Amino acid sequence: MQDKFIECPELAGKTIQTLRIHQDAGDGTNVEIKLTDGTTFSCSINIHPEVKASLYKGGVGTPEVLQNYEV
Repeated sequence: MQDKFIECPELAGKTIQTLRIHQDAGDGTNVEIKLTDGTTFSCSINIHPEVKASLYKGGVGTPEVLQNYEV
């Protein structure tokens, strides 16, 4: 599985003036970083539900997976 991330090289070496984490209001948690050069960086962290299911045949030993389902 490949790690997914966002690289922000424009922020390297900048100084943080304030950092605020806004509580999740149903649409994700927001992080706001005000920098001393007058710029602000913000990001939203969202959690999306994931549904996985499988049909398998049990018995002795490892179950035999007949079908995997993902939404």
